[in-house]
Amino acid sequence: MALVSVKIPAALRSLTRNQAEVKLNAGDVAGLIAELEKQYPGIKERLCEETGQLRRFVNIFVNGEDIRFLAGLETKISSGDDISIVPAIAGGGR
Repeated sequence: MALVSVKIPAALRSLTRNQAEVKLNAGDVAGLIAELEKQYPGIKERLCEETGQLRRFVNIFVNGEDIRFLAGLETKISSGDDISIVPAIAGGGR
């Protein structure tokens, strides 16, 4: 298990008692999400589909790398890693 800081986007802070960053222990991203859900009930359904897979519009970065290009939810994390949850932003030009 690793102690990591997780940056929480503004859209999810109501679930983390308005904390912009939380510290958690986990060994991989799936464990991190499970620990987030344990401490902040309701957050997992905002991050994951019913199947357990990450929602299409949610990105999780470990040390600046999108987990979709690493090992997905099985991406290992180490103490001191920088974890960010970032909602995808849609938009476009005219």
